[in-house]
Amino acid sequence: MSFHVEVRPAADVVVVDMKGKLTAGLGDQILRDTIDELLAEGKRKVLLNLSEVSFLDSAGVGELVAGLRTAKRFGADLRLLSTSDRVQSTLYMARLLPVFAMYRDESEALKGFDSAT
Repeated sequence: MSFHVEVRPAADVVVVDMKGKLTAGLGDQILRDTIDELLAEGKRKVLLNLSEVSFLDSAGVGELVAGLRTAKRFGADLRLLSTSDRVQSTLYMARLLPVFAMYRDESEALKGFDSAT
């Protein structure tokens, strides 16, 4: 299975819908390029929708962390939406659950951005 992203606006937030395996090779590079492009365009609120990410390896975890660091450097806010149990377990084992703002529901996530501004 490959990795695919679609970017869509939701109010003043950009939602990145991801599908497939976020792994070394293709998925991590696509995510990096997408985040870099959005930040270069001046987007400052990015919500990564992980609901259809079926697998996350160490390279994918690394890219999520790198994306968060890059976003912070640009003064942007990057958050996670709808992590599957498998993805959440991977983030838990990597001790990264406290690092990310995570939401189960998109409307809740969008409100979370509003309350942070």
